[in-house]
Amino acid sequence: MEKILNKLLKVPYIVMALSIVISVIFLMKMMDNTRMETNLDKYMPEEHPAFIYSDQAEEWFNIKDGIIIAVENKKGIYNKETLDIVKALTKRFQKMPEIEKADVTSLYTADNIVGTEDGMDVKAFYKKTPKTAEKFEELRQKVKTNEMVYGRLVSTDESVTIIIAAINKDVFTQEFYNHILETADEFQTENVILHVAGRPIIEGTMALLGPADMKKMVPIVLLIIVFVLYFILRSIRSTILTMLVVLFSTLWAFGLMAVVNIPIYAVSTMIPVMLIAIGVADGIHLYSHLHLFMMENPAAKKKEAVMDMIKYMWSPVVMTSITTAVGFVSLLTSQVYPIKYFGLFTAFGVLTAMLFSLTIIPAGIMIFGLPKMKIKKEKENNHQFAFNFAEKVIKYRVASMIITVAIIVLSIVGISKVWINSSFLDKFEKDSDIVLTDQFINEHFGGTSTINLILDSDSNDAFKNPEVLRLVDKMQQDVVGNLAIAGNSFTLTDYVKRMNKVMNADDEAYNTIPDDSDLIAQYLLLYEMSGDPENLWKVVDYDYAKLNVNFQVKSDNSKAINSVLSEIESFEDDFAKLGVKMNYAGSGYKALIFTDLILEGQIMSLVLSLIIVIVLLGVMFKNIKLGFIGAVPIIITAIVSFGIMGWFDIALNTTTALLSSIAIGIGIDYAVHFIEQYKLNSTSGNKLLTAQKTMAHSGRAILFNAVVVIAGFLVLLFSVFPPNRELGTLVSLNMFLSFVGTVTIMLNLLYRFNIYFEKKNKGE
Repeated sequence: MEKILNKLLKVPYIVMALSIVISVIFLMKMMDNTRMETNLDKYMPEEHPAFIYSDQAEEWFNIKDGIIIAVENKKGIYNKETLDIVKALTKRFQKMPEIEKADVTSLYTADNIVGTEDGMDVKAFYKKTPKTAEKFEELRQKVKTNEMVYGRLVSTDESVTIIIAAINKDVFTQEFYNHILETADEFQTENVILHVAGRPIIEGTMALLGPADMKKMVPIVLLIIVFVLYFILRSIRSTILTMLVVLFSTLWAFGLMAVVNIPIYAVSTMIPVMLIAIGVADGIHLYSHLHLFMMENPAAKKKEAVMDMIKYMWSPVVMTSITTAVGFVSLLTSQVYPIKYFGLFTAFGVLTAMLFSLTIIPAGIMIFGLPKMKIKKEKENNHQFAFNFAEKVIKYRVASMIITVAIIVLSIVGISKVWINSSFLDKFEKDSDIVLTDQFINEHFGGTSTINLILDSDSNDAFKNPEVLRLVDKMQQDVVGNLAIAGNSFTLTDYVKRMNKVMNADDEAYNTIPDDSDLIAQYLLLYEMSGDPENLWKVVDYDYAKLNVNFQVKSDNSKAINSVLSEIESFEDDFAKLGVKMNYAGSGYKALIFTDLILEGQIMSLVLSLIIVIVLLGVMFKNIKLGFIGAVPIIITAIVSFGIMGWFDIALNTTTALLSSIAIGIGIDYAVHFIEQYKLNSTSGNKLLTAQKTMAHSGRAILFNAVVVIAGFLVLLFSVFPPNRELGTLVSLNMFLSFVGTVTIMLNLLYRFNIYFEKKNKGE
């Protein structure tokens, strides 16, 4: 490797030109084939059994995610202006190519099951907007006495009504999203306000904010990194060359994503920030070594200085890059696509940054000359602080170990409080329009999130059985009655109870499940003949062997979904006795499985990356003991960071799930450079002097590295997505902890276990 790099020094212009040309090619590919993935279903593994079943159930019952338009008139909805808007909007949605006509539900399209002299009929609530106060009151009474609509399509305070437009799969685009919002704006008046919500709207908003967030953060992080780099390196040309490394590595990472047709997910927007923060690390270590060499050899020529830099630094640069890449590659164990691809392409970017650091920086020095440095002659005084610090670390090693153990114990307690959150709404500001709109609809209706319970029996007509339907009804009432977060529920039982009531002169006493299965079958046959059977097939299959029970939930976070599922599953044994099995479908349940996959992937990637890093360090330094010693700071850092998440109620999600891999990937750099320098300095034969020299060389570079990385990740505090800000804070804290752990705990372990010293000097 060293020979190859030295040969490249002879052709620095070719090295620079090739790097620029290939980077431009990747940039052009990015511009042609970069797309943002907003379909949240695409975040999940299609081959997972739960998703396979959910997809089947969605086909059986035409389960689709819907756009919810809340039409609000604070004076009440029963007036011409409001009902005309409901009617016109409904017709507008029905004509959109992305929406099936039958999939638009509103007060204008809803079925009103009523009793007649001849039996039962299904009528519309209104076809023409009423014109008189008497007609409006008549409509109001129809709605208020219909449990299938009141509280579901019209709020109980009668100031809001909703239109639900379920959309087909894979038809949602940014253009359609904009069209929906423009349509809503078009129908707003001084009295009527329209609120747009629903999962597709969340997807569209993420697609809009994601690229905008990246465009805002990248320039900020570039400015901060350039400023910090110049402050550290004190050289414009050194700063420019180091920034070229991170620029080219970022272009290559995103260019490769475009080449292999991988979309950009919300979490992918952090890759540039990640590579900018990480990519400068190699440059800092290279220039730090170069600076120390020039202090020792002020008369050295540029070629001599560069060759010395390559000789002593190529190995630790390669080792740190490989171990960093391993930390990110371990994310491939996750089944969650955004996390998997984030790990893969960040690892690729890290390796390309390594390549550019070892080629562009030496080539740049050969072309533009050595950076101007102020060489201090009194080197001993220059290193005095580092020497004194190392001496005190070793002197007070027992105290530092006690403090470390106490912090670890507190962190372990905090880890027990960590929870997983699959909420996509929690990715937005609490005062953002999309969150406030969701809250508004949840306050007036059953909830914008749904869980679809699929009850499955081997017997046809099982769901005409009164005993089964009564159990379903009891479950619905218990879930909604016992949990404030569960706003509503709807299934076949609501049809049956409504039909039984209207067939008995609207007597509320008959708002129950009949005891006679033949009577239930007769009601259902009448509905099939009188109404629109397509609505019925959304809750039950043609053979009455499968039932879809829809639960509305007022939050999409995992705690809410889990609480509802726990209440539902308390009925599992009762259903089993009746030969009915429970399964789940829909976006709410998929989101919950999503959280399990995040946790599973997090644990696997953490364990795998630690094992690989320990083995790699053991092989690199030919001592497995060093593998364990090198891993200690990052293990402590990971424990403390997750403990902090628990104590401060920071949830584990698709963004913060990256934390451990980032901590390992970046933190291990410090250990590798420190151990490598400790090894070189151990030839002095003096343990204390070895520690002091290592602190003066690698400790200095590690400090600079930590400052740059922390500055880079703190830029995430400017993100519009709260999880990104949490990650920026936690990673910055991790880097500080890794730095402190390396120069204290790891130094003491190297000293205590006599690494590179065959005999222990008792006098030290």
